[in-house]
Amino acid sequence: MRQEHVRRVRLPADRRTPAAARAVVRAVLSEGGLDELLNEALLLTTELSTNAVVHARTELEIEVVADGHGLTVTVTDFAAGQLETLSARTRPEETDISEVSERGRGLLLVDHFSSRWGTTHLRHGKGVWFRLDRKIPAPDLLPEIGPPESAVGAGATPSAKALTTLLQSVPDPYGDDALGDFATDLLARVCELVGAAGGVVRLDRGDGGGQQQLARYGRAPRPDVPTVRVPLTVHRPYSGELELDAAPSGYAAPLATLVAERLSLHLENDRLRRADLRRQTWLTFLAEASELLAQSLDVELTLALIPQLVVPRLGQWCAVHTTDEWGRLELATAIHADESALPQLHAALKESGPDSALARLREVSRTGGQAPLGAPTDGIALPLIARGQALGTLAVGRHNRQRHDPDEVAVLEDVARRAGLAIDNARIHDERRRVARTLQQSLLPPVLPVVPGIGFAAEYVPTGSDIEVGGDFYDVMPLPDGRWLVVVGDVSGKGVQAAAVTGLVRDVIRVLAHDGKPLPEVLARLNDTLVERGGGRYCTLALAAVGRSVDGLLDTTLYLAGHDRPVLIRADGRAAFVGTGGTALGLIDAIASPATEVQIRAGDALVFYTDGVTERRRGRELFGPERLRAAAAPLAGYSADVVAARLRTTAIGFSIDPPRDDIAILVLRNDP
Repeated sequence: MRQEHVRRVRLPADRRTPAAARAVVRAVLSEGGLDELLNEALLLTTELSTNAVVHARTELEIEVVADGHGLTVTVTDFAAGQLETLSARTRPEETDISEVSERGRGLLLVDHFSSRWGTTHLRHGKGVWFRLDRKIPAPDLLPEIGPPESAVGAGATPSAKALTTLLQSVPDPYGDDALGDFATDLLARVCELVGAAGGVVRLDRGDGGGQQQLARYGRAPRPDVPTVRVPLTVHRPYSGELELDAAPSGYAAPLATLVAERLSLHLENDRLRRADLRRQTWLTFLAEASELLAQSLDVELTLALIPQLVVPRLGQWCAVHTTDEWGRLELATAIHADESALPQLHAALKESGPDSALARLREVSRTGGQAPLGAPTDGIALPLIARGQALGTLAVGRHNRQRHDPDEVAVLEDVARRAGLAIDNARIHDERRRVARTLQQSLLPPVLPVVPGIGFAAEYVPTGSDIEVGGDFYDVMPLPDGRWLVVVGDVSGKGVQAAAVTGLVRDVIRVLAHDGKPLPEVLARLNDTLVERGGGRYCTLALAAVGRSVDGLLDTTLYLAGHDRPVLIRADGRAAFVGTGGTALGLIDAIASPATEVQIRAGDALVFYTDGVTERRRGRELFGPERLRAAAAPLAGYSADVVAARLRTTAIGFSIDPPRDDIAILVLRNDP
């Protein structure tokens, strides 16, 4: 008694399952010595497993049993529903498959080639089994399985080998047009099997191109002759059909259906692959759009960037409207893929009326929901909303050949959300920049005084961040005794708190100086104020009381409270640091503030500056005091304005990076 060979495996519902099922059957046949049943077994296994993948879409269980008399294969799926109850029967004698009982397209071949077959019904699923009995006739009585494939005609019966070859062909994964070549190969094989003069496969991928010819073999089907037409079982947006130039009789219709289903399985894989690739492309687009929008903190630039991102990828034209303080829509920007059509677009967007584009945009802005735009501005309108506030609308025109599909609408919704946030962020940044600029200007004198014989000039460069207020400041004010007080200071830190302390320092100096207090007392009282109210911040300060003597010199009394020493530029080109360092203000209760007397002759200039100049960086290298002194020496003889401007340019040009700290330069010159 021959040994029974049994294999039972569970396979996933994907395109590789039929090949895996055939491998199991082939292995069992080899073990059981039933190689003569190979063609029929592989053909029927392919058919049942393919049908289960296409229709059931669940895991499959394949059971293969081989004994000394034949082979039994059972294919079970786990989908809900029932199969029609059918009784097992012996192999039919008919040679025309159209005369076989129709029990579903997937069972025609099973009914035709198996010795017996039937169905199983379990609580967890349903299945189909078939039996192939071993034939052992005398060698001279062996029947022909079928005519050679090349000789098969319209009335001949296809062999199991020919059908197996038909169903086992797969696309070339490395081909330039794998699906087209695969469809052409299937057409050629099925046309030869049924004796068709030719065939064609038409496919519409839903991309606006309409139905295109995917493959053609032989003569194209003629409209005045009966043909076999089978729709492709693919999901939207794909649609298509297979058409054979053959009479709808015999094997033509069933085999055309089998080929269409097999082709549909690969087309569905192509659709899913393309859909996944398209989603990845959209995700990449949204990521790039977000990065571009996030980099722009200028309102006008952001508004101009939005339609550039949309056209032409998501539409033929794009318009951005913003709402004013009264909620009225104003056109901010609009572009069109065809620049010659831009005037017509502007005219259409300005039209008023209940059915105009402007009316729909107002509705979208008011309701916060999207709405279609009718002719002549066919497209879609979406609201621009950020942080619960309506900012305007985004209108996008449809493509040339089709409307926006659901994926594109979803992407546009995402673009509108990101654009709304970008506009709002830019507006917030613009407001903060305006506040910072106003606050910074309030800490500096609007103009320097014009004093006969004394030249004053100043340069101020804020930090690279234009929304922060720095602590550097300067001032020039008259003293009650007729002299002038020059002040250059630097409060630690940045931002609103530093600006508040800067304003406090400036006001205290002005009040005490106008009261005629001596400068050492001014520094002492200012130190007490900062210790008490500075919030932990300190201040470095340079004070200079300047008065003209009878001999034309500028007698200057210099106090340095922790501040860098100024550079004295002599008229003969010599430059040196002057002054004696003292204690910074706001750190300790008692300070030391030594005075230094400096005489500024005719043509000499005294340059005050903050540490934003000397600490300007180029990599690890600092600008430094010595580089400042070397840059100042050649400026002897120039006016105060020129000296200040040249030193500013030299300091800024030292590095390509924006300043990390404020830069303040004040020049005092004895003009002869």
